[in-house]
Amino acid sequence: MKNQVIAQIFNEMAELLDLKGENVFRVRAYRRAAQNIDGLSRDIATLSREDLESIPGIGKDLAGKIREFLDTGKMTQHEELKKQIPQGVLELLRVPGLGPKTAMMLYDEKKIKSIDQLESLTRAGRLAGLPGIQKKTEENILKGIEQIKRGAERRPLGRVLPLAEDLVTQIKARAPVDRITVAGSIRRRRETVNDIDLLITSKKPEKVMEIFVKLPHVGRVLMHGPTKSSVITEEGIQVDLRVVEEDSYGAALQYFTGSKQHNIKLREMAVRAGLKINEYGVFKEPGDKKIGGKKEEDVYRALKMPLIPAELREDNGEIEAALEGKLPDLVSIEDIKGDLHVHTKWSDGSHTLEAIVQGAQKKGYQYIAVTDHTKGLGVAHGLDEARLAEEIRVIDGLNKKLTGFRILKGTEVDIRSDGSLDLTEEALTGLDIVVASVHSGFKQSREQITGRVLSAIRHPCVSVIAHPTGRLIGEREAYPLDLEAVFKEAARYGVAMEINAYPLRLDLNDLHLKTAKDYGVPLVISTDAHLLDQYDFMTYGVSVARRGWVEKKDVLNTLDVDSLLKKLKSCRAGKARPGQ
Repeated sequence: MKNQVIAQIFNEMAELLDLKGENVFRVRAYRRAAQNIDGLSRDIATLSREDLESIPGIGKDLAGKIREFLDTGKMTQHEELKKQIPQGVLELLRVPGLGPKTAMMLYDEKKIKSIDQLESLTRAGRLAGLPGIQKKTEENILKGIEQIKRGAERRPLGRVLPLAEDLVTQIKARAPVDRITVAGSIRRRRETVNDIDLLITSKKPEKVMEIFVKLPHVGRVLMHGPTKSSVITEEGIQVDLRVVEEDSYGAALQYFTGSKQHNIKLREMAVRAGLKINEYGVFKEPGDKKIGGKKEEDVYRALKMPLIPAELREDNGEIEAALEGKLPDLVSIEDIKGDLHVHTKWSDGSHTLEAIVQGAQKKGYQYIAVTDHTKGLGVAHGLDEARLAEEIRVIDGLNKKLTGFRILKGTEVDIRSDGSLDLTEEALTGLDIVVASVHSGFKQSREQITGRVLSAIRHPCVSVIAHPTGRLIGEREAYPLDLEAVFKEAARYGVAMEINAYPLRLDLNDLHLKTAKDYGVPLVISTDAHLLDQYDFMTYGVSVARRGWVEKKDVLNTLDVDSLLKKLKSCRAGKARPGQ
């Protein structure tokens, strides 16, 4: 999909306009447009001009620029802006956290024109003494460069899965395939992936390959064979397509889903049991008599265990649990009854209360929690006590008109640098749910930032800690939080930890979730939606929950609304006032 490409162009245009000293509102308009395009679950290339203009932040002018790019592969204004800024500065702007003014200064003062040059000079201490360059600045530059290097190898699931799904749709529409599945780390729903593996059965494999290498996404063909082909997409992602025999499809799917360590352990078990397992099937030794492979279950059944869900196949105890009959009953998307972190136009969301309710009802939800930002986040037009009270009155009025659906009155309150919340306890007391989060001071020490979160957990009104580690995959590292201390306190007070389903967050991650579950911490899976399309991100949150061995009983928003409200109230009842 072109969404990420266009979002990247708009973000770059914002940076370039900022460098030129253009009107701040124009700069913000491009950044907002980029954010909303990046957050679309639909392919922007399939939208009409009218649909484009219906995207919040996209007016007639920006819709025209999008259409121009989709038709010609470039944006004239973007190309003109790039000519006005040295190429070296554009290169430096790729480094996360390196702002446009610093990039220009480094170019002017040291003639730095590449990321490799920036890294070399930084490590040599050659940036010391430049305006605004401190020891911490140098450390952050090196961290940002490391993120770029990692990103070149692996990309966020949220960037690659839509492309994989689109490829599947195109192949189904064009080629004579019987079955097709995305395998590899995408099927395991790892948070980052480096390629796309597609597995197919077909009676005309050569025809499938001929069509595959000519798909619109293909930028370069690496290999074109009768049963296997590899291409590089325009986005720079390698895609491997294999056609296998129907009788081996299950074994091949298991093999090419991985992980490597999971498969190694299975093969070692097979050898001890007098069996051989590979991508062609399950065979009894000696003699290579085939005893299974058409279905994926055949592989696990041969080793006397049930089918292990793909998300768990990381050699992280899942095989032992399967042998003991102790595999978790993983949460599913069908279990989710509502979204507990949603924004509206009252703060930085893109839709009215009425619109987000209608969107939630279309998803089949029983409730949503409206959690607009509070005043501490001025850039998000956060609500003060008076505006929050006004929003609550509007929600109360809407709830009286709704049948079979409930809007929970909430807010996403800012945790200040000293651990206090930026709204009064009086303003928070009447809410159904209070989501607390850190939006600033990410560079505080481990002790400081942990203390802030612990303080919020102990607050008598807080129900949930949102995106607990603050990381943005490929863009910003998690802050140094003592999660063990946080989980212990959250379990003690019954405060839930959020699995933020936004694809670049997926926070908490799967490893954190296993620990949180061991401590008995309640969890919620929420989208942090600012656009209606972002309701669709719930599937990412459920996937990371499943990777973390999370079950339905662990997740609060699998409860019906009455049970959920009772749970939230019982959490508050067990807390002392701050200072007591």
